[in-house]
Amino acid sequence: MKIKFLLVLALASLVFFLNACSKDDNETAANLETPIANAPKDVNDNGFKAKWNYVSNSKSYLLDVSTTENFASFVPNYNAKPVTDLNEVVVGLTGGTKYYYRVRAKSDTEISDYSNVISVVTTGTNGIPEDPTFLKVKVNKLANPFFVGMAIKASQLTSGSPYDVILKNEFSSISAEYEMKMDQISTASGVYNWTVADKIVAYGNTNGINVHGHALVWHNAVPQWLKDFSGTDAAFAAEVKKYITDVVTHYAGKVKSWDVVNESVDDNGGAMRNTIFLQRMGPNYVKDCFQWARNAAIAAGDTNLLLFYNDYATSTNIPKQDKVFSIVDDLKASKLIDGLGFQMHNTYLSPTKAQIETDLNKAVAKGLKIHVSELDIQVNQFNDISTFTNERRLAQKEKYKEIVQLYNALPAANKYALTIWGMKDNESWIPYSTELNHTGNDWPLLYDSNFAIKSAHTGFLEGLN
Repeated sequence: MKIKFLLVLALASLVFFLNACSKDDNETAANLETPIANAPKDVNDNGFKAKWNYVSNSKSYLLDVSTTENFASFVPNYNAKPVTDLNEVVVGLTGGTKYYYRVRAKSDTEISDYSNVISVVTTGTNGIPEDPTFLKVKVNKLANPFFVGMAIKASQLTSGSPYDVILKNEFSSISAEYEMKMDQISTASGVYNWTVADKIVAYGNTNGINVHGHALVWHNAVPQWLKDFSGTDAAFAAEVKKYITDVVTHYAGKVKSWDVVNESVDDNGGAMRNTIFLQRMGPNYVKDCFQWARNAAIAAGDTNLLLFYNDYATSTNIPKQDKVFSIVDDLKASKLIDGLGFQMHNTYLSPTKAQIETDLNKAVAKGLKIHVSELDIQVNQFNDISTFTNERRLAQKEKYKEIVQLYNALPAANKYALTIWGMKDNESWIPYSTELNHTGNDWPLLYDSNFAIKSAHTGFLEGLN
């Protein structure tokens, strides 16, 4: 009798276990996550390797490849093609042609939503010629044009130099990469070295190029005399006020916009960055700086001066994004801010289009002008390539195109400028950055080391279509 009872109990347990497993499997299958498609690998004349991320509980994937972005038609054999791996070598394609791919996860009868769409251009035997159209020429033909900017150094502004020729042909705005920051201008309390900054501003004014001032207050550009300042905190604040007032006054009518405060928000937790300005001037220092800049402009008769706050990584770091917009809300309520600078030192993989669009649209909703202020796109952030490969070239081109498309789609009232952070790959700040911990070479800009336009330049132009 005892044996019979144990047997019945064991059978009941087995049935319960099987039912539970079946239920769990069905619930899991019904909730398959949407896969994320990645940039292609091994792009060549006739094909490429499509890649995507693993989806938990999926048993296979369905790959689509098309020559149209809306997938109105499919490449033969690539309409929901079953794949059991996390990549598939797509073959039989035509050289020099743009293709699109997307993927879904599958588990038994359950199928996920479509992934993001990835575009790729096969190389073609001779490659595809780059579009030589000047950037500002195409932008100025738009219904709602904006400034196309470049970060520059004073040493590049020699008349007739390749830098000079490219700047005049291609760009309608300039920002000083470093030479208009506080530690470059202020040598002592009330003592200024205007020489280099004046050269940059005069170059822009003489050639009909907009000048964006970058930046009045930044924790990494504090002159030594101010770091060592032994007076009271009130006296320290008075020195910062004097500096802002004198610089804005000196360039009244010549510099059309300023980044008043740069990078005041910490990368962790959405708090204020613990800088000398926060320590000595308190949590309202950003607002104080904007008020002093506004007052100086009005006193100098420069009522059209635009004041920006500038920061980075707000598209992916949501606590930081929230903190930046809380600062902006306070400044906006006091009518002290005109625009927001999104640095966008991005990579060819990140942020996603949706992340960037969400970030920009928050600024649009607040009625701010938007400056994509320091754009470059890294292709070697993991130091996994030693040369600028074809696949990274094409991925970078598409990322530039994506960002320009997003910016160009903004309402006219919210557009200000889209500024590339440097001219040539070999002169970019990225390979030397201790902040990025970037240990290898990179190719993040629109021109190579010989001043030749890259596919990234063509991508920028294509984003304007």
